[in-house]
Amino acid sequence: MNNPPFFRRPFNYAYFHVTFCLILINAIVYFLCKFIPDLVYYLSMNVVYVIRYKMFWQFVTYMFVHGGARHLLLNMLGLFFFGVGVERAIGSKEFILFYFTTGILSAVLSFVLYYFTGSYGVFLLGASGAVYAVLFAYAVCYPRSIIYLWWVIPIPAPVMVLIFAIIEIVSGFFSTSNVAHFTHLFGFLIALLYFIIRMGVNPLKIWKNTYKD
Repeated sequence: MNNPPFFRRPFNYAYFHVTFCLILINAIVYFLCKFIPDLVYYLSMNVVYVIRYKMFWQFVTYMFVHGGARHLLLNMLGLFFFGVGVERAIGSKEFILFYFTTGILSAVLSFVLYYFTGSYGVFLLGASGAVYAVLFAYAVCYPRSIIYLWWVIPIPAPVMVLIFAIIEIVSGFFSTSNVAHFTHLFGFLIALLYFIIRMGVNPLKIWKNTYKD
């Protein structure tokens, strides 16, 4: 039997509550930024800071900075509700790789977008890119799962991903808010590629086979 290529070699399964650790780190960074407001500028991702001041760590640290309590709460609720299930399904080691790969590459694509659109004053912050990727992964791991939107409307997880993707596309082009809609889309995109390249599965085929009957 041929050995899989190095990028598809699985980790030994282990579960050690990475999701809760990420939530705790996000909470700690949030309160640190409350006490040291200038920390936000060093940890958020900004085109000028990365290019001029070589703050390359911002591609990682932006995921742990939030603009307010509501921003933090919504992201951490999403991470909790979907992250625990995904982590249990793929293991903590794979989950760490997935979370940081999708989060970092979402920032890289956002950086390219901001650079070529001249959005030099934008500071990208928040775990949303990685959280959207986790939602995508949840729909792949549990394609028959039903998510209750606003705790009322039952929606299959893959349909939720589709709805959110459409909302983010429309909002990205037409919304004037400061929400990083394209970063959310990049989270979906990187998650799709991660499953195809790293896991060797096509999420679209999984969803199609799940609901073809």
